[in-house]
Amino acid sequence: MKQSILCVLLLLSVFFSRAQTRNLDNFIQSALNNSPLIKDLNNQILSAQIDSIRLQAGLKPQVTGSALGLYAPVVNGYGYSTAITNGQQLTGLITVDKQFIGKSYLNAQLLTILNQKDSLRNTIRLSEQDLRKTVTTQYISAYGSLEQQRFNQEIVNLLTKEEQVLLRLTRANVYKQADYLAFLVTLKQAQLQLSQAKLQYKADHSTLKYLAGIRDTILDSLSTPYLKPTYLADRSQSIFFKQFQLDSMRIQNAYQIVDYAYKPKFHAYADGGYNSDLSAEYYKHFGASAGFGLSIPIYDGGQRKLAHRKIALEEDTRQQYKIFFEKQYNQQLRQLRKQ
Repeated sequence: MKQSILCVLLLLSVFFSRAQTRNLDNFIQSALNNSPLIKDLNNQILSAQIDSIRLQAGLKPQVTGSALGLYAPVVNGYGYSTAITNGQQLTGLITVDKQFIGKSYLNAQLLTILNQKDSLRNTIRLSEQDLRKTVTTQYISAYGSLEQQRFNQEIVNLLTKEEQVLLRLTRANVYKQADYLAFLVTLKQAQLQLSQAKLQYKADHSTLKYLAGIRDTILDSLSTPYLKPTYLADRSQSIFFKQFQLDSMRIQNAYQIVDYAYKPKFHAYADGGYNSDLSAEYYKHFGASAGFGLSIPIYDGGQRKLAHRKIALEEDTRQQYKIFFEKQYNQQLRQLRKQ
C-alpha cells in the first residue's frame, strides 16, 4: 500500500514539475533556436565564406597531371596517315597554370561575396524580427484567453457559493423556487462560458507552442507580458532600411564586375614530362615548355552598354521601392503613435 501511494505521489510530482510558468522571452528564444529558416541562412553565410576561400585558391598556380597513349596501326597501307598520327604516341605531363588579374578585380569579386553575406545577415535579422512579432502577437492572444478563463472561473466560483446560500433559502421558503431555477440557468451559462474559455486557451496555447517549435503539449501558465514601446531614432540602423543600402552596394559592385570583364586577361603556363612518338631515341624525349596567353576585348556588339542599362534599370527599381517603403514606414509610425 505504501509503495502504491509513493508511486502516485512520484507521478504527480513529475507532472507538476513539467507544467511551469513561461514568459514571452522563453517562447521567443525557443522560436529563434528552432527556426529552420534561420539555420538555413546561417549555413548560406558559411557557404559564402567557403566561396571566398575558393575564389582566392583559384588564383593560385593550378597544377594538373595528364597522360595520353595513342596507337594507330597501318595494315597493308590502310590506316591513318602516319604524318598526322606518328603511328603511336605516349605523353605524360605535369602542367602549372597561373592567371594574373588585377588586385582591384579580386577585391570586386570578394566584395560580391561580402555583400551576399551582409544581405544574408540582414535577412536573418528580418526573419528574427518577424518571428518576434508573430510569437508576441500569439502570446498576447493566449494570455488574453488565459485571463478570460480566470475571470470566468472567478464568476463560476462566486455563483457556486451564492447557489449554496440560495439553495438553503429556497428550502426555507425565503427565496422563490422559480428565482432559484433562473439562477441555476445563469450558473450553467457561466460554467459553459468557462468551458469555452478553457478550450480557447488550449487552442491559443497550442498555436503558441507550435510557432515556438515546442513539441510538448503541456498546458503551461503564462506570465504577464511586459511590453515597452521603442522608437528608432536613426533610420540608418534600421534593418528595414539596411537592405536598400546593401542593394545599392551590390548594384555598384555589379558595374565594376561588368567593366573588369572587358579588361585584358593574361595567364602563363609551364609543363614538363614525357612526350614521344616512340621512334628512335625515345628515351631522350623528356622535356619541358612554357608559354603565355593574352586576351584583349575589342568589340562585343555593344553588350557592355546593354549590361550597364540593365543594371541602371535595377537601380531605378530599387529607388522606387525605397521611396514607397519610406512613405509606408512614416505612415505606420504616425498611426502607431496615435494608437
